[in-house]
Parts: sequence; C-alpha cells; structure tokens
Amino acid sequence: PDPLPLPRLGRGSMGVRQSLALPLGKGPHHVGCTDVMVGHSRQGLFFRLFYPCLPRAGAERPLWIPRYEYCGGMADFAHRSRRWCAPLLSVAIGSCRVPVSWNGLFKPCSSGYPLIIFSHGLGAFRTLYSSVCSELASWGFAVAALEHRDHSASVTYFCTAEAGREEWIPYQRVPQGQKEFYFRNKQVHQRAEECVRALRLFEDISSGKSVPNILHQDFDLSVLKDSIDLTKVAVMGHSFGGVTAVLALVKEPSFRCAVALDAWMFPLEHALYPEVPKPVLFINTEKFQTPENVAKMKRLSSRNSQTKIITILGSVHESQTDFTFLTGKLVSRIFGARGTLDPYKGLDITSRAALAFLQRHLNLEEEFNQWDNLLEGIGDSVVPEAPFCRSNL
Repeated sequence: PDPLPLPRLGRGSMGVRQSLALPLGKGPHHVGCTDVMVGHSRQGLFFRLFYPCLPRAGAERPLWIPRYEYCGGMADFAHRSRRWCAPLLSVAIGSCRVPVSWNGLFKPCSSGYPLIIFSHGLGAFRTLYSSVCSELASWGFAVAALEHRDHSASVTYFCTAEAGREEWIPYQRVPQGQKEFYFRNKQVHQRAEECVRALRLFEDISSGKSVPNILHQDFDLSVLKDSIDLTKVAVMGHSFGGVTAVLALVKEPSFRCAVALDAWMFPLEHALYPEVPKPVLFINTEKFQTPENVAKMKRLSSRNSQTKIITILGSVHESQTDFTFLTGKLVSRIFGARGTLDPYKGLDITSRAALAFLQRHLNLEEEFNQWDNLLEGIGDSVVPEAPFCRSNL
C-alpha cells in the first residue's frame, strides 16, 4: 500500500523541472506554518504546524521537501538507487514551495481554534499533505502534521542533546521472515501513541508550561496558549495514517472523531474493532480499496451510525497527497498513477466532507454543514460506500 508511487524514470528526464502548484486555502484565514521538534530523543515529537496567521507582504514560503535527505529517503522507499534518484528528485522538486507564510504571525483567537493531529502514510513525511493541512487551517483549524519515528517515514531525524548533532531514522521494510501484520501492528501502536503525545504537548502549552522548540526560536509556542480549544480535537491521516487515526480514538478519549483518507486497515488487530468508540469519516479513493479493507470499515460503520464511508470517483491513492498537484511531463514517469479527477476538485471534496464531519462532531458553529450531503456520498464525483474495482493493495 505505497502512498508514494515508485519512480519510473527513463533516459532523457534529467534537468526537467517539475512545478508544484499547491492551491491557496479557500477559507477566510491566511495560513502560517512552522516546524516543531520537542525533546532530544526518539521519544520526543516532530511535526509541522499549520495555523491561521496574520497576512504579511513578502512572507517567506517554506520548501515543500524540507531537506535534501528526504530525496534520498524517497529513493530508498521506492527501491531506487540513492546515487542517481536522490539528485534527480532534488532537481525536479527540490525548489517547490508551499503557499503559506513560514513562521507567520499567529492570529490569536479568544474562542480557540479546534485542533487536528494529522498522521502521514507509509514512506511519506510531515510535508507531503500540505495542501489538505493548509486548506483546513484556512478555515480556522490548527493542524499538527506529525513525522512518525516508527521507521514508516521515508526518513526522519531527531536532534540529540549534543549541539547540532542529528540522528537520522531511515525507512525500514518488513524484516525477512517476519509476518507483516506483527511488524505493522507494532508500528501503528507507536504512531497512535505519537498522536496522543502531540495532544499532550498542546495541553502543556495551554496550561502555560514552557515548551521549548529545539529547531528554532522564530515561532514561540506560547502564543498558542489561549487560542486552541482542547475540547474540540480530532485526528486525521492518510493510508497507514488513516488506520493510525482510528487507533488513536481507542487510545485517547479526548479525540472526538477521526477522518481517515484511504485508510489501510490491515495493521489493526481484530479485537480492537469493538473498542472504537467515536465516529470515523472514511474518504476512499476509487482505485485503492479491497473488499477485505472495506469490510473492516463496515464493521465500524455497523456499530456507529455516525461513521461514514464515501468514495471519490476518478481518484487514486496518491490523489490525497500533494503529489497530485505536481505538473509537468516527468510526473507520470516519476510519480506513477494519476487519477482522472481534477486534483483541485478532489481536494475540495475531501476538505469539504472533512469540514462538514468536523462541524458535526466537534460542535462547531460554522457553516460547514452546507456540505453535509457529501457525508452521504451525494454530489458530483462522490458515491456512498465503496465500489470495487482493481486494487493495487
């Protein structure tokens, strides 16, 4: 279930620049973002925070691929030689930027922004869902996009207590001779625990504890203190991150609902299905799901009438990542499948369905219920439940 498609590169593709046309959020708020790393060990946390900010002319935009090492990680994940694939990826996408304000001035909110903890898919990392995270932030959410340290990110790192020393955590395949379920199940539990720890961090900030961000001091986390509403917290993710979000509902009562984008249900043990207490919105793509996977989602929807399953037609697994917005001839060669649905439309459907669901279950006083039809699978390019076709799972 690769959230990142395999590079298929032929000769003559060197030097061709891709452009990343990520959309600006459509909501009423400008969006800022910053990176947050807490703690000097693997037990710490690392995430990119998207939040409503005050507009400022000439604000810097952050790189989409944060550092060259991530190009190497993507090459490894895709079974390609780091030696040629990493520089090629760097040339093709290394200069792409996200249309948000880097360390933008946080816009305080006395009623408090609801909080979403976001979990990435297998082989991904914290920045590859910038389009959906910034879209949600533009509607008045704080969104913390985690970078997991369970060896499921294409690569990640932490900073040791020694000044300036980084320890990198590579992507790890299922060890030979080990059953995939046990390997992935251990990972999904670690990921869900990281989601819970992220929530604890926001609780610490809200209670006035000093939380030092060891990456840089351009953004002081204490500005969030009275502006996050911790009674309105949801968890969200894609693929491996989708099932992570479901498990986080079991582990943490403060999460009121989950939004699972093309969830890969395989790593969750059967005994946990009856334990999922809160509603889940499953937003599936047309080409990824299998009958077994959907049957697991239906086990949850049969127990909870507020759990919804919808499918976006004309979409593939990568349609819910930023890769869908890469333009240029290289794209189909490097980044594999593309859906037939316009990517901007796909993002609209995904974010509007999520907003309608979040309004309902976080008790928001917004007008997101104008998109309630999507939750029943009613609308252009959406159907209820899951139609079956060839899956690449």
